[in-house]
Amino acid sequence: MTSTSRPPGRAWIITPGLHQHRFVSAQRSGAAVAVVDIEDSVALPDKQTARTASEAFFALTDPPCTLGIRINSLTTVEGFKDLIALAAYTARADLIVVPKVESPRDVELVAAALDADGYTPGIWALIESPRAFDILPAIMHAPRLGGVVFGSADYAASVRCGLDWDALHYARSALVNAATAANIPAIDAPTSEEIARARAIVTAADASGGTVTAVDGQMCGTPFFEAARAIIADADRMP
Repeated sequence: MTSTSRPPGRAWIITPGLHQHRFVSAQRSGAAVAVVDIEDSVALPDKQTARTASEAFFALTDPPCTLGIRINSLTTVEGFKDLIALAAYTARADLIVVPKVESPRDVELVAAALDADGYTPGIWALIESPRAFDILPAIMHAPRLGGVVFGSADYAASVRCGLDWDALHYARSALVNAATAANIPAIDAPTSEEIARARAIVTAADASGGTVTAVDGQMCGTPFFEAARAIIADADRMP
């Protein structure tokens, strides 16, 4: 499996690596990407068990979506144990989600450990610290980087702010700008309020026959309609 075999979409689902009984349902949930997690959802004493169990997540024949794994941070021993285990997997992940990335070197280490003849997994970076935002352009231009995910909860904890839109507006804007400049995708799931507004915009667009209209006092035209439909399409694929 190579990183170009099945491009990831915006609707992702994550399931803990210890819960094998959930593997198939996660993969068949309708999400574009199903990720098995051996980082935050697994306590330290259970890490090795999760590593071993998670190989079964990739053994399904002809899975209906892209399959990934979130490993532990490469600033920890557990992260390097993860890479050693993944390199020995017979059934392999389509993509690797690397948490707490703060340097392009993190991406290079994963590629060096896992790339092999006929196998180059997509490598996605979780951006979730102020230090990462300080060097976003360098991270974004790591040659093997496939995309980025905003780790809003960890970022908010590190800067001691809320999880509401206004509190995280700078970080989200900076991430999207840097990713767009580097021509790589960025993932950040919409809030329930954003989904509701998108549905209101699409409803207004349909009622107006696609012409410029107003939603809550704001004029909306074709760019707004297209963006709203994209949000709804992603939200409707989520479990």
